Amino acid sequence: MNPLLLSLQPYPFERLKQLFAPITPNPAFAPISLGIGEPRHATPALVLEALSKATAQLAAYPATAGLPALRASCAAWVQRRYGLAVDAATQVLPVNGSREALFAFAQTVIDPTKVDENGNRLEAVVVCPNPFYQIYEGAALLAGAKPYYAPSDPALNFNVDWDQVPADVWAKTQLLFVCSPGNPTGAVMPLSDWEKLFALSDQYGFVIASDECYSEIYFREEAPLGGLEAAAKLGRTDFKNLVAFTSLSKRSNVPGMRSGFVAGDANILKQFLLYRTYHGSAMSGMVQEASIAAWNDEAHVVANREQYRQKFAAVTPLLAEVMDVRLPDAGFYLWAAVPGGDDVAFARDLLAQYNVTVLPGSYLARVGHGVDEAKGFNPGAGRIRMALVAETAECLEAAQRIVAFVKQLNP
Repeated sequence: MNPLLLSLQPYPFERLKQLFAPITPNPAFAPISLGIGEPRHATPALVLEALSKATAQLAAYPATAGLPALRASCAAWVQRRYGLAVDAATQVLPVNGSREALFAFAQTVIDPTKVDENGNRLEAVVVCPNPFYQIYEGAALLAGAKPYYAPSDPALNFNVDWDQVPADVWAKTQLLFVCSPGNPTGAVMPLSDWEKLFALSDQYGFVIASDECYSEIYFREEAPLGGLEAAAKLGRTDFKNLVAFTSLSKRSNVPGMRSGFVAGDANILKQFLLYRTYHGSAMSGMVQEASIAAWNDEAHVVANREQYRQKFAAVTPLLAEVMDVRLPDAGFYLWAAVPGGDDVAFARDLLAQYNVTVLPGSYLARVGHGVDEAKGFNPGAGRIRMALVAETAECLEAAQRIVAFVKQLNP
């Protein structure tokens, strides 16, 4: 067996299952889960119709590069959304959802065999935000690299202070994962941070993977800044060493379709396509046809965003009366501090007493780097992530139970 498998840590929901195993939730309350970030709004009819019309595609093997029409629709969406012209043939590649692509990308980009002038093996480092989407860590470890966890800073709207990453770490970095809007914090990275990261990439030669799967769920009039958009604003129109990852799962409420695309540096995407050809990553022809319909339509996205806006407007003030929580920049999570600071106990007792599931923030982070490293600092500790993916009434009911629970803790 691959010995690197032993380095993988349990997924957050495995840990949650173990935490909840001895608990019998209060039967007086129907179960409500705010734990898993799985979109639960209705799938658009136009997507379902396109799927039903494309059954003939099952009779042929799909090409890994995807249908030209799909790549064209993705490129057209980038043009409409960001005002950018990308080459559909060389700068766009369909993927089976961002999760699969993020993992495969690390296997393509990372070279664990590099040596110095004396023949000594050079450590490969992957920098990722902390808290983070655990695929970043697993992708790094199974590619033979070492993760470096850069903590989010509440004083910076939960963005990372990239100046705190030491130069000797950047010198060993081969891949940087960024997530904007962030999971779990909802923070959008500003242009000044992008400028800093591009300069570091130029200096040290690492690749930037920009995870943007929450980009279409936002609460202000201005849409979140994307990585390719930031590069273009800074004159980097070739998108050197930058690849952006986006998905239909959240945008179009089709997590089961496993559909998205990557766009950016054509030289990197050429190698990524080669890897994917051997990896067997071709997207089903049916899914490609349905994806074209989804990327070509914006009306359902606007309606979906409005649902989230109304939901967050109803739920956030209610919780803010008893917890440190505020409306995020984007995404469908609330990142709340818990009274007393014990996020694991809070999640456990909330389930037991009120049958509401939330995810402890410490499960989404690692004891990592930064000024408090010696103290065992976990930047997710003391917070919970709440996924407001259900209908408004159910989310409001959950919020009311959480308020009652907190008031019980602090009578």
